[in-house]
Amino acid sequence: MSSDRTSIFFTGATGYIGGSVLQRILNHPRASTFDITALVRDSRKAKLLETKFGLKVVEGSLDDTHKLTEQSENAHIVIHTADCDHEPAMKAILAGLKKRHERLGELPILIHTSGAAVLMDDARGQFTAEKVVSDLDLATLDALPSSAPHHVVDLLAISADTEGYALSYLVFPGLIFGTATGPFYDAGISKTNSIAIPWMAAGFFKRGRAGIVGTGASVWANVHIDDTAEFYYLLFDAVLSDPTKLGHGREGYYFVAADECKAYDIIKGIGEALVDLGRADNAEPTELTPEERVQIFGSEYVVSLLFSNARCSADRGRQSLGWKPKYGTKDLIESIHHEVEVAAKKQAAAGN
Repeated sequence: MSSDRTSIFFTGATGYIGGSVLQRILNHPRASTFDITALVRDSRKAKLLETKFGLKVVEGSLDDTHKLTEQSENAHIVIHTADCDHEPAMKAILAGLKKRHERLGELPILIHTSGAAVLMDDARGQFTAEKVVSDLDLATLDALPSSAPHHVVDLLAISADTEGYALSYLVFPGLIFGTATGPFYDAGISKTNSIAIPWMAAGFFKRGRAGIVGTGASVWANVHIDDTAEFYYLLFDAVLSDPTKLGHGREGYYFVAADECKAYDIIKGIGEALVDLGRADNAEPTELTPEERVQIFGSEYVVSLLFSNARCSADRGRQSLGWKPKYGTKDLIESIHHEVEVAAKKQAAAGN
């Protein structure tokens, strides 16, 4: 590879976030100088990425740690948008980056996707947290316990930076909403819709009414999928120009939050969509019993996650990258009806 080319290893290209991010990167002015390799499980999607979009593809999953290490060693930039809780995958990626550093003496770059759930508390819908955490608030971020969601993997990425063999940048999106669009989605390569809202709606279909935990007073940050992709693009572009000018490692937390809203507002929006679709008679959510909570959400841990507070502000991205999101809570609420329709169609297709 000549020195004027940039080698990139990308995970999660077929996902909701990853597809949007990779599409944006392929539209970068310097895209013709990028050598992008994507890790893809599905052979059909892998072939489409190769033939239709000219990408190099390695077929495999995050469990194929030897492939992760090999591809990471061959890449100057690793963009990891797949499972943020897969500890062996992160260790394998870092092993490859360390080998590259030892072999070439350069500092490879890791852009890792985590999530705002790292801030979750145990509100269970009963209260709104007072504090909004800034990604410039190092004291609060340093104090996050390793037991926080996703954070064991986050700390591994940070340790690579601390040890001096890579520069790590950690991206923490809030609740992502909106329908993803673009050529990857038109080709059926990447997932079009978010997970949380359609999943909750599907759980309420059999119940015949939206359900809530506590009063729904807990608050989560939110961000549109297009604003999320733009954030990654700006971060990627800045890293290409001069990665050392940006906060990295311990100072490399980047929250992606455009707005915020209460759990109640989302659940009420789902309830209104259920009524419109003839799946409920009343849009007002009622409190779920302990049995219903587990039946619908799978576990009390998921309940605590969905009805926790995760309030944060994207100060680092706004100041360092010039990120200016276009969408907010109003758009989130307006998107719910479509998300519920998607869930209804999937349920009908499955014969449920």
